[in-house]
Amino acid sequence: MQIEFTKMEGIGNDFILMDDRDHHIAEKIHYHALSKRLCDRRFGIGADGIILILHSQVCDLGFRIFNSDGSEAQMCGNGMRCFAKLAYEKKIIQKDEFTVETLAGKIIPKLLLDHNGKINSVKVDMGQPVLNPPDIPFHSTRSKAIAEEIEVAGQKIIITAISMGNPHAVIFVDSLDTAPVTRLGPLIENCDLFPEKTNVEFIEVISDKELKMKVWERGAGVTLACGTGACAALVAANLNRKAAAQALVHLDGGDLFIEWDRHSNHIYKTGPAHTVFSGNIEI
Repeated sequence: MQIEFTKMEGIGNDFILMDDRDHHIAEKIHYHALSKRLCDRRFGIGADGIILILHSQVCDLGFRIFNSDGSEAQMCGNGMRCFAKLAYEKKIIQKDEFTVETLAGKIIPKLLLDHNGKINSVKVDMGQPVLNPPDIPFHSTRSKAIAEEIEVAGQKIIITAISMGNPHAVIFVDSLDTAPVTRLGPLIENCDLFPEKTNVEFIEVISDKELKMKVWERGAGVTLACGTGACAALVAANLNRKAAAQALVHLDGGDLFIEWDRHSNHIYKTGPAHTVFSGNIEI
């Protein structure tokens, strides 16, 4: 069986997108196995994850994402921008703002078009940040895990735990150049305090409107960018009085502009999405 795919990236976070609204892929191979096979950078196409365009009974389209290790994520901000761009350009959807069903709930992407009708960037309503520890989920005796001390491998670390549809542990560091991303990232990801594991963001504060970030993603390891992580970083920085309610977040793959509308409590993320190449692969 041949599968048509499109390889895309959002500030370096790369994905393999496929249209499975008719379930022809799911009938042939489980998405978990497909992701591990296609994302292999030596024996497959290579990507941080796969994204499926699906039908939805409650939204305009359905979205599922699987990491390179085969695990399923609830949502991905960078992946959502790629999803929205492809759906529009393939005429799967024919409006510049629409609703998407995800495991994290309803997401609303808005395509920002130039005067020629080309997509400049995508703004995504990422929904509301979740701060209640049981809903993240994160084991804590406090009502909000803001600047909470945890112990991992004998080391005490200050984190702020947030969910943006998926769990995040945000850590503030003096410099990203010396941040122990690859050492602490997997330890915190698999910490027992996070029963569903967690993404880990290391944040250097440049100013109240500018942050730098490196990320260890749950199920993928170090990636060039994480959209939900950038949202969690802005929320954590604001709650810890290190940043305003909107800021530019610099990631290894590029920049994202994050806004926290305190009136609606919604987070908005704006950034680019690019097509790398398209093709067919035999499975």
